[in-house]
Amino acid sequence: MSTALPPGSVIGVLGGGQLGRMIAQAAGPLGYHTHIFAPSRGPATQVCDRATIADYDDEEALAAFAEAVDAVTFEFENVPAATAAFLAERVPVRPNARSLEIAQHRLKEKTFVRDEVGVPTAPFHAVTNAAELAEAMEKLGTKGVLKTCRFGYDGKGQTFVEQGEDMVAAWARVAGDKAEHDCILEGFVPFELEASVVVARAVDGSVAAFDLVENRHEHHILKQTLAPAQVSGDVMAKAREIAERIVTALDYVGVMGVEMFLTADGGVLVNEMAPRPHNSGHWTIDGAVCSQFEQCVRAVMGLPLGSPERRGDVVMTNVLGHEVDAFGEWLADGQVKIHLYGKAEAREGRKMGHLTRVLPFGALSQD
Repeated sequence: MSTALPPGSVIGVLGGGQLGRMIAQAAGPLGYHTHIFAPSRGPATQVCDRATIADYDDEEALAAFAEAVDAVTFEFENVPAATAAFLAERVPVRPNARSLEIAQHRLKEKTFVRDEVGVPTAPFHAVTNAAELAEAMEKLGTKGVLKTCRFGYDGKGQTFVEQGEDMVAAWARVAGDKAEHDCILEGFVPFELEASVVVARAVDGSVAAFDLVENRHEHHILKQTLAPAQVSGDVMAKAREIAERIVTALDYVGVMGVEMFLTADGGVLVNEMAPRPHNSGHWTIDGAVCSQFEQCVRAVMGLPLGSPERRGDVVMTNVLGHEVDAFGEWLADGQVKIHLYGKAEAREGRKMGHLTRVLPFGALSQD
């Protein structure tokens, strides 16, 4: 406990979205205060103790923020690397800048996972223009997914590419009118399940991984998570081991979501990693002994990790866009836990909240 920051300390969070909101909600019961730093007000600033509204390159505001907090974490991985470096000179930043840099860039991420961790991924090639895309498709020999290396989420910044199609047109679907752009072409994986593991690593190097879960998407947006994934014990153990190896290799402190593809032959391939709590881990708020958000606070503030044990089988469903209008119907179901994020405007595909239903152990295997 020598590394622990005592109750009354302040956890600084970069980003003002719903993940920051749930980090702040988890910090309070442990006796911590939360200070949000974000360019605009959002879900997190509705529940925090203090907020700084400033751009991520505002060094005067960042310096004052660093003075006001005891440790810093992220709820948004696209914070500029320079911002993390500036803060790290003044206050502990967890996870570290290297983790952020790798997770922000899909080519660096895939290369790290494959070469440094030794874990399989889909085949991939770096491409920076339409001609290189054509060459990479020849090497790939199959259908691929072209993605921007930076930014892009919920299906944005990516497109499927078929052999024989116009590569200039395919390039334009992702890069627009840019002749040169930092992209990656990944081979399409004929997966059985999209899955993920949320894993936490503490300052002392101890690791705790939640069970592997199945993720179901609609229009490239996560719609539902089922915990646990209905897989063999060997696949479950392999997925958790992979997640633990990744955070250990990065000397990571905090919570990470590791997205995976499961293949018919029992293979586990890493797709992406998120250096923060993950949407597929929201089930843990109601369905685990210690939620991913409490784990995040515990890790960042130097506490021992809590138990990732499930309280039952769990179904988590994202509330997207105007689905939030069904609020009254959910209230009538006393078995559903409702989590709304306080967003003022419902737009198509926008994550407005989530619903959690905790079922008896083994219930999902009976479906």
